[in-house]
Amino acid sequence: MLVLGQDEKAKYPFLADAGEYLKDKGFSLTQFGSDPVLKLSVEKALHRIKVAAAGEVYKSDLIDGQASKDYVLEREVFSFLLAIVLIKLTGMSTLVKRFALAEARRAENYLEKDLGNASNKSKIDLATRIIYDLFNIEIIKENDFFVMPVSDYLKHSVTFHEREWKLINRHVENGKVFLTPDKTVRLIRKELGNYISSKITNAPKPSMIPGLEKIVDELITISKKLTPTYTITTGEYPPCIKHAIDVLEKGENLPHSGRFMLATFLLSRGQTVQQIAPLFKNAPDYNSRVTLYQLNHLAGTSGSATTYACPSCEKLKTQDLCFITKECDNIINPSQFGKKRK
Repeated sequence: MLVLGQDEKAKYPFLADAGEYLKDKGFSLTQFGSDPVLKLSVEKALHRIKVAAAGEVYKSDLIDGQASKDYVLEREVFSFLLAIVLIKLTGMSTLVKRFALAEARRAENYLEKDLGNASNKSKIDLATRIIYDLFNIEIIKENDFFVMPVSDYLKHSVTFHEREWKLINRHVENGKVFLTPDKTVRLIRKELGNYISSKITNAPKPSMIPGLEKIVDELITISKKLTPTYTITTGEYPPCIKHAIDVLEKGENLPHSGRFMLATFLLSRGQTVQQIAPLFKNAPDYNSRVTLYQLNHLAGTSGSATTYACPSCEKLKTQDLCFITKECDNIINPSQFGKKRK
């Protein structure tokens, strides 16, 4: 079992030790609904969820990754645990997905910094131990790189479609793949998000805590706004488009070329920018302003007379975005999918 220091409990509150912290302090959940001092932790938990719902990463009160004061540790850990309680009280799965993804990205930032901290071997050792204990990936530091077995790399890179993640484009020696700290941690983002999501899903749903009713109602309202009011029927879509939608719905990264393909395809099917934009809300780097700008640009509604067509199947094959099936029936462009051939 991992033994965490004060700083690690604040950085990685989803690990087992952090869950015991509330019990060790002797607080009950009901106290957070009435105690004015503990209310600060509730407000931070609410803020933490709102930030995640907006597709951003929560910024903690840690200074250089350190919980310099005891109250900082308490609020960091309490706010995480209370956020889970509030999400469970809402019963909204949308909040679970967004919160888990945001917390995974937050932990990813800390893991990357700890792995890249050449002057502190203990932080590197703990970061590699966390990765091993959670995901059974043995990582060893060699000079400025981290190496892992090719089999582990292939297992965890299977969802990446950018060329840089292809094994042929990585430095490989003696059955080991060499990675920088950021690439090492990026490799486990999906698993990290799934791990945190399972923590929330498997947590028991508590009874409503007196004093927190308005906050729960507010979060339910926020969650409903995040849920598209329309339904995208994927049944008539080609496999490449189905795959792209599935990647986004899981909160995984879809490369720029995949986003271009999806947007231009849906525009060619008569969908509006306002209908398409919500699809990208789960993207790890989602930014509403940038998304709307890019969609309007592709649609030719941003002042430019140029409109863009969906890439050809041949082009998509070179970008590793083609998932051909027999139903494709030798089409040369996804926009032809499902149309009867004469």
